[in-house]
Amino acid sequence: MFPTINKKETGVNLRRIMDMRGVKPKDIQEYLGFGCVQSVYRWLDGVSMPTVDNLYALSKMLQVPMDSIVCGNAGRTKSNGCISYGSGEKSYTYYKKMRELNAA
Repeated sequence: MFPTINKKETGVNLRRIMDMRGVKPKDIQEYLGFGCVQSVYRWLDGVSMPTVDNLYALSKMLQVPMDSIVCGNAGRTKSNGCISYGSGEKSYTYYKKMRELNAA
């Protein structure tokens, strides 16, 4: 199987890392010099992916390796930053549930 990136899971993972670091989408917008925050939300929603340059900048901002942000089908594990729970939708649902439980 050819390795591919799962945009949805990558977005969920990016949001998880941002939450751990206390970083908001607006912070990323300002750091990367974007005119609006919509690009960041598109990454988080799994609609699009950051360019390699933006991914590199994100890794420096969030203090994680680039590879720990990206999720794909090449057998990711918990230790390298991306936990795969199946499809992107399941991961997103799991992540939402965990946030709700932590907020309560």
